[in-house]
Amino acid sequence: MTYRILIVMAVLVFSFAFKSTEKRNENEKSNAISEIVATEALTFKEEVANAYEAFSRKNINLPTLEVFEKGMKGYYKLEKQGEVTKKILTIVDFNLSSSKKRMWILDMENKEVLFHTYTSHGKNTGGEFAKKFSNTLNSLQSSLGFYVTGETYYGSNGLSLFIDGKEKGFNSNARKRYVVIHGADYANPDFIKKYGRLGRSYGCPAVPNALAKELINTIKGESVVYIHKNSSDYLKKSSYLNYPTA
Repeated sequence: MTYRILIVMAVLVFSFAFKSTEKRNENEKSNAISEIVATEALTFKEEVANAYEAFSRKNINLPTLEVFEKGMKGYYKLEKQGEVTKKILTIVDFNLSSSKKRMWILDMENKEVLFHTYTSHGKNTGGEFAKKFSNTLNSLQSSLGFYVTGETYYGSNGLSLFIDGKEKGFNSNARKRYVVIHGADYANPDFIKKYGRLGRSYGCPAVPNALAKELINTIKGESVVYIHKNSSDYLKKSSYLNYPTA
């Protein structure tokens, strides 16, 4: 009789332990699913804030959060369209004086600033500050918006990089206009010491000669370039900035 009671008790204990383990496994699965759902449910602004914080932990100099958010918006759209091969985002902030470093090249995977440097604007875009923009041939003005980097070539300015404008009406004539990234003497810091600002291009975002080759080879081949300015016309009409995000 005692033997039978012990067997029954053993069965009950085993059953209880099995159910407890099963329930614990179910709870763990449920928690894991909840974490995945929570991650997927992040809003675009939350994703931007997380990315900006990650960059801030590794880098001192960054574009403003406002400009970074706009750059990420176009970057995500181009990535979804399958136009991004290199996970690199170049941001140029033409709100800043040409005497300031206003180009950032961002490694979106490792959250690192690869380059932070000077860049020029077009001769007819302004003096120290960029004010006027155009998509017209021979305008000698800079163009705002999103671009995807293309191939390199050697021209009168040495190694140069085609950038293909993706926004009709704003920068879609970039290749026809030979608006490219290249090195230039007038984009060097010494020019600023002498004249108080960078020299100006025919519309190209030229960079210091000392960095040009390495910079161009880093971003060539389908990475994203965003040239920003608080222009009400562009900010209202850009299809890359004015589309719904999750």
